[in-house]
Amino acid sequence: MKTEFVTSKDNTKIAFDKLGDGPAVILVGGAMTTRSDNSALAQLLSPHLTVYNYDRRGRGDSGDTKPFAVEREIEDIEALIDDAGGTAYVYGISSGACLALEAAASLGDKIKKLALYEAPYDEAEDASSEWKTYRSNVEESVAENRLSDAVVLFMKLVGMPDEMITGMQSSPMWPDMEAIAPTLPYDAAAMGNDRSVPIEQAARVKAKALVMDGGASLQVMPFMQPTANKLAKAIPNSQRITIEGQGHDISPEILAPVLVKFFSE
Repeated sequence: MKTEFVTSKDNTKIAFDKLGDGPAVILVGGAMTTRSDNSALAQLLSPHLTVYNYDRRGRGDSGDTKPFAVEREIEDIEALIDDAGGTAYVYGISSGACLALEAAASLGDKIKKLALYEAPYDEAEDASSEWKTYRSNVEESVAENRLSDAVVLFMKLVGMPDEMITGMQSSPMWPDMEAIAPTLPYDAAAMGNDRSVPIEQAARVKAKALVMDGGASLQVMPFMQPTANKLAKAIPNSQRITIEGQGHDISPEILAPVLVKFFSE
């Protein structure tokens, strides 16, 4: 498959794979991922949809232009939508769901349907102070080019045990993770200053929306369920479902039929 490119408003080149036939859907990945992480899902969706599977800026084959702002990533999505003919569906997972929500609030009728899986906003009592500490530390690590430290900070944020992190540091995948680490502040920015559910942005979404969480996440990330409930309540035209047996790393084979059904309705 030949890599294609669009040019964002600030002249950054955004790389994507385009496959399938039907209405266009843009897949927005979460932190520490490239478009390769969505390749299986893209293949499963492609018999039903024209899939735009892209590298967010600063990752994979996409470029990057400083200074960063969430608005630049929204412009990247808009450039993909324009390539698709001016309107599209959007699916986002994890912090990519936060970015997808911001894009839908900003781009209005350009996004016709919006599917969100486990946007990790967290309004637990101690979450805000921990989040602000993480954001400060990860931004400092990236600014000082301590990329391994930035990856460790993220792994600890998502609850990975120290022994597992140590094992990963000696694995062949660690340099690839360090290469993506400079974008960790981008994901943090998309999730907001205090990690609270962005009610005002959600209320501006015009797209028909599907808000999802995984039933298995309740044990390890208990904030996901109330967050999804609050988002679904705030988005004017939304459906709310829990996909039983699935956690934050949802199976593409389980997810694809859910998305096909929603985007076909």
